[in-house]
Amino acid sequence: MTMNYRNEINHIVETRKSSYTHISDSIWEFAESRFQEYRSSNIQQEYLRSQGFAIQSNLSGEETAFIAEWGNGKPIIAFVGEFDALSSLQQEADKPERCPIPGKENGHGCGHHLLGTGSLAAADSLKAFIEQNHLSGTIRYYGCPAEENAGGKAFLVRDGYFNDCDVALSWHPHSTNKVTGADCFLSNFRAFFTFHGISSHAAGAPELGRSALDAVEVMDIGVNFMREHMISSARIHGAITNTGGIAPNVIPSEAQVLYAIRAPKLTQVKQLFDRMCDIANGAALITGTTVSVKQVAAYSNVIHNETLGVIMDEHLRSFVPIRYTEEELAYAEKFKNVITKLDREGLQSTVSQIVTKEKRQETLAMPILDLVIDRRSMIGGHGSTDMGNVSWVTPVGQANINCLAAGTALHSWQAVAQGKSPVAHKGMLTAAKVLACTGAELLLNPELLEQVRKDWIDELDGVVYPDPLPKGLKPEIW
Repeated sequence: MTMNYRNEINHIVETRKSSYTHISDSIWEFAESRFQEYRSSNIQQEYLRSQGFAIQSNLSGEETAFIAEWGNGKPIIAFVGEFDALSSLQQEADKPERCPIPGKENGHGCGHHLLGTGSLAAADSLKAFIEQNHLSGTIRYYGCPAEENAGGKAFLVRDGYFNDCDVALSWHPHSTNKVTGADCFLSNFRAFFTFHGISSHAAGAPELGRSALDAVEVMDIGVNFMREHMISSARIHGAITNTGGIAPNVIPSEAQVLYAIRAPKLTQVKQLFDRMCDIANGAALITGTTVSVKQVAAYSNVIHNETLGVIMDEHLRSFVPIRYTEEELAYAEKFKNVITKLDREGLQSTVSQIVTKEKRQETLAMPILDLVIDRRSMIGGHGSTDMGNVSWVTPVGQANINCLAAGTALHSWQAVAQGKSPVAHKGMLTAAKVLACTGAELLLNPELLEQVRKDWIDELDGVVYPDPLPKGLKPEIW
């Protein structure tokens, strides 16, 4: 049995990289949003089927969700991918200025075309490694839709699709390299508050109307006041999704606001959500309207796994620095020059926390941060991920891998523009190698898997997954 698995997996990924970059670039072009990723899902299924994986699709009411499986018996090593795009981020590739593509609505501002393909490549290359070395075990790839705004994995977790996995590994494109821990993510509820009033002529008969838009505005004021009285690590942000119309002389009879409610723990999010429901009822009382509340998504906090963190960090450091050509560095420099002033300030803050004062200016001058950040650092935190839901039912390991110019913000047109570049491809392939090597080490060292599971059980401390999805909620496009 070979122990030089790192070199073997590196070779496997490199020999197949043209296939992987083709899949990734195709999904970038498709740019399909949540629960509508039909072509993105199909291209991954077709490739994995051609490599001998068995496919199970249309899971938990999510038509684009699928599981690709190869092998038999234990352990079951899972790699988790995504492929949904973001709305209103259409952008031409490689253009360092805002260039929306006519007729296109979405763009991959969070790099899920890279994320899903990198995880697919990890599953594919580890399968090849197992075959070459006559090992046993099962490899799975989970194609997961709707990470953005809908938390698609939560439905798969609720229906038990991850229950028999020994470990689930994933990654995320970023502008840094870092193994991510539990402290980097917040639990998150998404909920619609819809107010119903009475329409009337705003000048002729205002006393006969009851404004639903007034209720939304009153609620938003109440939520703003609540922010002073919640834990500092919590976050609440919202969007008015229905103003009730555009005619100022018509009192709107319906208006709606969508909130994202975040905090480190599910219990804290639930407390904030309950308080916001009280605010909504108060706003309805004040304005003479009624309100209906619908929670549509729930992202759980991540259960930390120290053993997996150490293993992934070691493999990440073996492949980073990634090392870029002069042309790739020049390409990144173009995009570093067009990030926003606030992103520049964020980059300065990040650099000040990860290097010594003596190296600060040298690091700030780098077009790409080609280094590994300490995994215990809080750099890159405060987002949410539905991998948190997965972590409650099986041990989870994750990392951020550099695919972007230094300082590039996710969910931006700058990130979309860089999504098909050689820099992005190198990051994706590096992620595949890190994930596959982590899986190989666990296969070759069963005692490590036992320690991973022990860490997970200890972190849970007897608490059973508190499914945060409302009973009976189904995946839907909203």
